Amino acid sequence: MSESEALLTFALELADASDRIAMKHFRGDLQIQTKPDRTLVTRADTEIERHLRDRIASAFPSHAVLGEEFGKDSGSAESRWIIDPIDATANYARGVPVFASLLAYERAGELLLGIISAPGLGQRWHALRGHGAWNGTRRLHVSQIGDLARAQVFYASRTAFIAIGREKQFDAVVGSTWRDRGFGDFWGYALVAEGTGEAMFEPELFPWDLAAPLVLIEEAGGRVTDFQGRRSYQGPTALATNALVHEAILEKLNHD
Repeated sequence: MSESEALLTFALELADASDRIAMKHFRGDLQIQTKPDRTLVTRADTEIERHLRDRIASAFPSHAVLGEEFGKDSGSAESRWIIDPIDATANYARGVPVFASLLAYERAGELLLGIISAPGLGQRWHALRGHGAWNGTRRLHVSQIGDLARAQVFYASRTAFIAIGREKQFDAVVGSTWRDRGFGDFWGYALVAEGTGEAMFEPELFPWDLAAPLVLIEEAGGRVTDFQGRRSYQGPTALATNALVHEAILEKLNHD
């Protein structure tokens, strides 16, 4: 087994553990709290991240971790794991099964592995740099639709665009497409990688939201940038597409 395959095997084991913890608490006593930024955190969020951090520290003591709930390790390391224990916590807290754990592995600043595991949907997507994007044993490819008038686009909410003063640009994008749906959070990115839609775009993001989706989209043949067209998983904005409609959407997002 190569080093990259061993890392993927380990990461998939982490995803199995995340799934078990998430489903153990789902629709149960979640002990929900509101963070200072008004987002929610549940006992599952913190339990998953603590568990994954402990597993990583035991298997790879030199590796760093960046997670949504407990931040980043002190110091620096060439290898780093990036964790969102539960993406779409608001869904999870309300009993909506559209939520996922996101896990990415980065070495020397380059993302090499990404996993999106959605136990409530019974779905898991993974990608290893240079080895494609997969849903189980099915290899994924982005769509070949290059005309916005035939494109299906996904987003989190129009409210998020209002908050940053870009609702007109949002309306310009969705108004030029065949169909738009608010499949926000991880699912929009997964659907673009699946080829069932052409774009996912949203503001108000953090590295743990985007790291795993970026690997998945790129390995499926797509493109991920911020709204200025810079390849990045740092946020706070993201546009993920099949690459063919990318420039057309960027133009509308940046037109006053």
